[in-house]
Amino acid sequence: MQTLINVLALTSFAVSAAIVSGGTYLYLNKDTLIEDARDQASQAIAEAMTDALPSMLDGAMPKIPSATGGAIPPVPSTTGPAIPMLP
Repeated sequence: MQTLINVLALTSFAVSAAIVSGGTYLYLNKDTLIEDARDQASQAIAEAMTDALPSMLDGAMPKIPSATGGAIPPVPSTTGPAIPMLP
């Protein structure tokens, strides 16, 4: 029974040591890990935008018309001046 208790104690110590050492590693390297994750996310976003942009532009561009009208629309005829005159 004593052997079983010793094995459990050693296992508990090993798990506790692993948790403390892992937490220490993360705490000491958090800035580097955050920067690496930010760079990877920026690259993934840039690649996704580059891949999606041509298809988005193709759908957004209107077709060129085969016939066009005049450059300036005709002015409707009125009985008075188009700009109000001051007295």
